[in-house]
Amino acid sequence: MDLAQVIWLGTVLFATWILLSGYYDNILLVGLGIASTFAAVAVSYRMGVIDRGSQPVHLTPRALIYWPWLIREIAKSNVDVALRVISLTPDISPTLVRVPMVLRSDIGRVVYANSITLTPGTVSINVDRESILVHALTRDGAAAVESGDMERRVVAFVNETGR
Repeated sequence: MDLAQVIWLGTVLFATWILLSGYYDNILLVGLGIASTFAAVAVSYRMGVIDRGSQPVHLTPRALIYWPWLIREIAKSNVDVALRVISLTPDISPTLVRVPMVLRSDIGRVVYANSITLTPGTVSINVDRESILVHALTRDGAAAVESGDMERRVVAFVNETGR
């Protein structure tokens, strides 16, 4: 367990508490917020649930590169799906593809599967150690997943070397 993860969890919990509570000037309530944050972090620490998987602080700098790319892909796919839906002759061809994965870490597989599902027109159905089963609205969508571009970006994001 790394001290950085403990500090990060405490910071995120307190920032969330302060933003959601709206109490900035009441010393008693802010003190109670600090106490409850400290208690939550202490219990989490004692349970041993603070680790690199649950608090991926190390991914924060690379997230600033990956998230804009993913948001752009989501927007492009959104437009594509919307145009197909409103078209008088929708060009859809539902397809199931099993895509092999080089990702080996749990966090890498989760980020990859969720990125596929977040992109409109594709859904991750099943993830195992070697591959991921994807349902795509079109053959083009399936080909885009099979091209491996998203997986390469996830590998760079989670800093995996693959097999």
